[in-house]
Amino acid sequence: MEPPPLSYVFDNDHPEAADRHGRLPAILDEFTVSRLSSLGDLTGRRCLETGAGGGSIADWLARATGPTGRVLATDVNTRHLPPSPPYDVLVHDLENEPVPDGPWDVIHARLVLLHLPGRETVLRRLAAALAPGGALVLEDFETTFRKLVLAAPTPQAAQLVDRYHELLVERVLPAHGNDPTWAGRVPAAMLEAGLTDVDTVIHSRSWPGGTAGALLIAGNIAQTREEFLAAGMTEAQLDELDRLVTDPRLVVRGHFTYSTIGRRPPA
Repeated sequence: MEPPPLSYVFDNDHPEAADRHGRLPAILDEFTVSRLSSLGDLTGRRCLETGAGGGSIADWLARATGPTGRVLATDVNTRHLPPSPPYDVLVHDLENEPVPDGPWDVIHARLVLLHLPGRETVLRRLAAALAPGGALVLEDFETTFRKLVLAAPTPQAAQLVDRYHELLVERVLPAHGNDPTWAGRVPAAMLEAGLTDVDTVIHSRSWPGGTAGALLIAGNIAQTREEFLAAGMTEAQLDELDRLVTDPRLVVRGHFTYSTIGRRPPA
């Protein structure tokens, strides 16, 4: 008997998901927009936004492509996309269904492929769906780097955040098929898929308690609390983390975000 498929760790049906889709844009949208803007004028382009989440980047793409362009936003669960958006919406399983019909001038996936066990195959299919000269933009967290804490109210508080990060990366996320090393392997995978002009920019910044980057820790715990308990943390430790991430004396570094762009060669 085959084992059951791995489930996505941050389910859009979870009550915390709405807050998560507010925090991630606050953390990442400015960087993502700068990378997409580097592709040049997108007017009239055909753009595929996979794992669209709350739709903030799909909305930006719709404005960038204008009335002559096309933007399709996909997700396995589209409940957090706004009603009547200025782009097309499709419920879609990127790992188990064909890439939506293109070809596409731009394909963007943020914090998607690191969660998919079949990520290498998905990358190759996305690359093949590009129009000649089209760009694949993959953005993922690289979570294996330590030293997440830049300042803390006490040494014990810093140790607690470090313990949370250790278990998140080594136990909780991998149990759901996440690969914390994937972001650093994307450039090689793009080259193997035949893409050219492969370019990676790495982004991170500090987040004091009470801001989106720190509060994301509480969101992660809310959606994976039972996994953290099974990994050895206590209810009291998790409650203390929830309190700490609202304390401005705690300052954490956001996960390194690798944004990698590769292009399909011109015809």
